[in-house]
Amino acid sequence: MQPSIFRTVMGSDFDRLHPQLQRRFSVGLASGEACTGRGVMDRIWHGAGFVKPFLALGGTRNILVPRAGRDVPFTIENVPYADTFGRETVSFVRTFDLPGRSRRFDAQMVLGPQGDRILDYLGTHQHLASDLHLRAEPDGSLLIRSGEHRFREGPVDVRVPELIGGDAEVRESYDDSTGRFRIRVRVVNRYFGPLFGYEGSFTAAYTDVRGCGVRPGLRPVREEARA
Repeated sequence: MQPSIFRTVMGSDFDRLHPQLQRRFSVGLASGEACTGRGVMDRIWHGAGFVKPFLALGGTRNILVPRAGRDVPFTIENVPYADTFGRETVSFVRTFDLPGRSRRFDAQMVLGPQGDRILDYLGTHQHLASDLHLRAEPDGSLLIRSGEHRFREGPVDVRVPELIGGDAEVRESYDDSTGRFRIRVRVVNRYFGPLFGYEGSFTAAYTDVRGCGVRPGLRPVREEARA
């Protein structure tokens, strides 16, 4: 069976992940499984006040979350599908049920052209793209770090300067004592410090994507071909 895009990138390092993380990151067209996580974010936080306008702007395209909160109900949908360009894609659509209005943070992940990285397309129109580097930690958790960020719109294809960009770090683990996945996300600017993050836990359920398909609204409005 064709390995998932995550196993392909990680190679033998994938086998060092906790078995529950291995299953969660094996979702793909070959496995035929989708994964839906439901839980609570203990905290969604923002950095200094000057970042709020940027978070608000990103929120209009489902990039980052413009509001802070505690004990926020949370859903993450990881659904595999073939995009417009025939690439296997796995959705990472996160919904935060904040008081008064739900907020989404959308990402779609594909395998890089050389098979050595994951491309993370952000938002409803995939204007932002980032390289992701995955590593298994000694305790079986997964560490994901972002690399270069690029902005694309029409003929524009530019690298996002470090001055206004953010480096993301995601740590996901599985707690055997509670039967829950734990996640911690931090986005930090190299010059201005922490910008945004969240942490919490969730349980996961698996469905046959060949039977249920991809629900309306999960895929982006616009898909980007450039890697």
